[in-house]
Amino acid sequence: MQHPKAIGDRTTMAIMLALHAQGWTTYVPFGENTRCDLVVDYGRRLSRVQCKTGRLRNGGVMFPTCSTYAHHGNPKQTRRTYEGEVDEFAVFCPELGSVYLIPIDDVPVTSRATLRIERTRNGQSRRIRPAAAYEIARLDLY
Repeated sequence: MQHPKAIGDRTTMAIMLALHAQGWTTYVPFGENTRCDLVVDYGRRLSRVQCKTGRLRNGGVMFPTCSTYAHHGNPKQTRRTYEGEVDEFAVFCPELGSVYLIPIDDVPVTSRATLRIERTRNGQSRRIRPAAAYEIARLDLY
C-alpha cells in the first residue's frame, strides 16, 4: 500500500506536467500547511489551485472538495471547505491518466464531487458534470 503523501506528491507532479504542457507557468507556495498547492499564471490572472487525486468509481471520477479532520483527537471542526482560499481544483485520475481543471464554483464544496466519464444509468443529465468539459491533458505515466 502506498503512503498517502506519496500519492499526493505524484498527483501534484502529474498536474504540474499537464499545466506546463498547456503553456501555463506554475508556482509552488512555500510551506506544508498552505491551503492551495499551486498558483497558475494564465498570463492575465493568477489562480490558486488545490490538487486532488481522483478515483474512478461507478462511471465517474470522484474527488474530495473539502478537508476532513475527524481523524484528529477532539477536532474543533470535522470538515473545512476551500471557499475563498482556492479558485480551482486540479484533479489527476491515475486509472485514466487524465488531468482535470475545475472552477470551485462548479462543484459542491462540503464533501466530494464527481466528473462523469460514462452516461448515468437512468439517463439523467441535469446537474451532471461531464469529465470531458474539464479535461486538460491525458498523461501516460504508468
